Amino acid sequence: MSQHSTPKAVIPKDGIDCHMHVFGELDAYPPSPKRSYTPRVATLEDYLAMLHSIGMTRNVFVQASAYGTDNRCMLDALRVRGHLSRGVAVIDPDISESALDEMHALGVRGVRLNIATFGLSDQTALRTQLDRTIAKVAPRGWHVQIFAGMEMLAVLRPGIEAAGCPIVIDHMGLAVATAGLDQPGFLMLKELLGLGHVWVKVSGFYRVSHQERDFSEATPYAAALIAANPQRCVWGTDWPHTGAHGRSLADGPPLIEYRKLDDGVLLDLLAEAAGPHLHRVLVDNPAKLYQF
Repeated sequence: MSQHSTPKAVIPKDGIDCHMHVFGELDAYPPSPKRSYTPRVATLEDYLAMLHSIGMTRNVFVQASAYGTDNRCMLDALRVRGHLSRGVAVIDPDISESALDEMHALGVRGVRLNIATFGLSDQTALRTQLDRTIAKVAPRGWHVQIFAGMEMLAVLRPGIEAAGCPIVIDHMGLAVATAGLDQPGFLMLKELLGLGHVWVKVSGFYRVSHQERDFSEATPYAAALIAANPQRCVWGTDWPHTGAHGRSLADGPPLIEYRKLDDGVLLDLLAEAAGPHLHRVLVDNPAKLYQF
C-alpha cells in the first residue's frame, strides 16, 4: 500500500483526487466472477489518511473492475463521504432509470468503460458499447470515462468526437514513455483535447513510465497534455495502486498486490508538469467536470 509523505509543492487546500478505489472485505463485497484479479482490502479509512497526508480534501471514487457492475462498495463509500466525494460507476446496458436516479443522488456523475483491463478488441462491439453508454448517461449530464490504450482510442475516435457528453480518457491514454512525444496516438490525444468536450486524466505516471521507482520520464507527457488544453485536464492518485494482475489460478484470479508508491511524490510530479496550472488541474477543472 502507498506511503504517506507530504508533497514538497504547495497543494491547494480544496484539491480533488479524481481517481481512486476502495476494496471491502470479500464476504461483504464479493468480486465479480469475470474479474481479472481478486482485490485485497483497501479501506476508506486508510485512503483518507493518505489523502490528508498529501494535503487534499475531496475525491472521486472510481468503480474498480474487480467488482464488475456491482457498485455497492463504491456507493457505500459515497454514503460515508457525502458532499466531499463524487463517483464513477460501471453499469449494465439494461440498468433501470431508478437505479441511475439513486446513483445520481449519491454523487455518481459518470460511467467507466474498462477496455484495457480486459483486453477488449472487438471494434464493432466497442463502438456500439460507447454509443449506447453515451445515449444512456448524456441526458443526466454525466460523462463517459474510457480506460483504453491508444490503439483502441483510435478505433473509438469517431464516437468520441461526436459524443453528446463529456468524454474522459484515463491515465494519459496509456501513452508509452519510451515511444516519444510524437507517437501517433499521443498526437491524437492532444487533438481530442482541443475539441472541448474531451478531458484527460494526467494520472498513472507509473503506468506510462517503464521505470520501477522514478517515474519522471512520464512528466513531459503530462506537461504536454496540460499545455494542449489546461482547462480539460484532471489528476488522481490511482490509490491503492494495483500491480500486475498475473495469471489466473485454478481457483480463480490471484489476490492483487498493491504497489508501494509514495503519493506525495506522485503529486509532486504532477505539480512539476502543471506549473502555473496546478490549481486549475486540482480544483477548478474537477469541480466543473464532477459537479462539486
